[in-house]
Amino acid sequence: MNRTILITGASRGIGRAAALRLSKDNDRLFLACRENEALLNETAALCCANGADVRTFLGDLSDPAECVRLIRACEEAFDTPDVLINNAGVSRVALFQESTADALSGIINANLASMANLTREAVKGMISRHSGKIINISSIFGNIGGSMEVEYSLTKGGVNAFTKALAKELAPSGITVNAVAPGAIDTEMNRNFSTEERRALEEEIPMGRFGTPEECAELIAFLAGAPDYLTGEVIGINGGW
Repeated sequence: MNRTILITGASRGIGRAAALRLSKDNDRLFLACRENEALLNETAALCCANGADVRTFLGDLSDPAECVRLIRACEEAFDTPDVLINNAGVSRVALFQESTADALSGIINANLASMANLTREAVKGMISRHSGKIINISSIFGNIGGSMEVEYSLTKGGVNAFTKALAKELAPSGITVNAVAPGAIDTEMNRNFSTEERRALEEEIPMGRFGTPEECAELIAFLAGAPDYLTGEVIGINGGW
């Protein structure tokens, strides 16, 4: 297909699975993460083995200047992204009343501000070209909220609102904006559950199991090639939970 695809949070989990899935489509991949260079290079090597042309970027996207640097690096290596996958994010499990101002600011910057700042830079080239696809990774908790994950739920609810509002604004420019809202997915972020907690959660899920990063990657790949009339949607992938 020869698209330029930029994926944040690509060192592991859903980001890595998306990179591996899209590397099979003859696309050019620009993979970014905050700090784990070894894992990012491992993802890149696996994608290269699939035949993709791959570049990497290490930086903290909560800094708006790093977002500018990332987009410029992508443009210099390949071109304006045809597809931007905003996957980078963090979670925090704690009682909200035990949170601090710094902790709240940190998760908002990591999950929400970084996505908005990076997207703002990416859409400049997309608007000039009158095409582009933006895919934001949200969460089921952005729709229903999660006890002990109030800050995370707050940011993912913001991702959903951002997706719907930006889709309306960019539709006249030929750019689609959608979000994927995973449920319980078997990633490192969800491996802090004890065996009993995991079993109890699986009993709540109609499909009776956690999802896989690869299943999320298939949905992301679909959205990356979906009809342009599909925009402004937050699509759940949660086993019926």
